[in-house]
Amino acid sequence: MKNNNLASGILGGLAIGTVLGILFAPAKGCETRKKITDKSSDVANSLKDSSGKWTEKIAQTINHLKKDSEQLLGNASDILKEEIANTDNLKSINKHTI
Repeated sequence: MKNNNLASGILGGLAIGTVLGILFAPAKGCETRKKITDKSSDVANSLKDSSGKWTEKIAQTINHLKKDSEQLLGNASDILKEEIANTDNLKSINKHTI
C-alpha cells in the first residue's frame, strides 16, 4: 500500500512539475503543445515499461510459489505414507502380542 501511494505521489509530482514548467516557459503555443505531447508520450512509455516489469516479476513469483507448494505437498504426501505404513506395522505387532 505504501509503495502504491509513493509511486502515485512521484508520478503525480512529475506530471504537475512538467506541465507547470512547460506552461511557464517562454515558448509559442504550438511549441508548448508539442512539448506536452512529447512528455505525455514519454510518461506513457515509462508506465508501460514499469507495468511490464511488474507483470514479469509477479509471474516469476507465482511460478516460484507454485513449485515450492508442489514440493511441500509432495513431501507431506511422502511423510503421510510413511506414517500410515508405521501405523500398519504397529497394528500387526499388536495383533500378534494380543
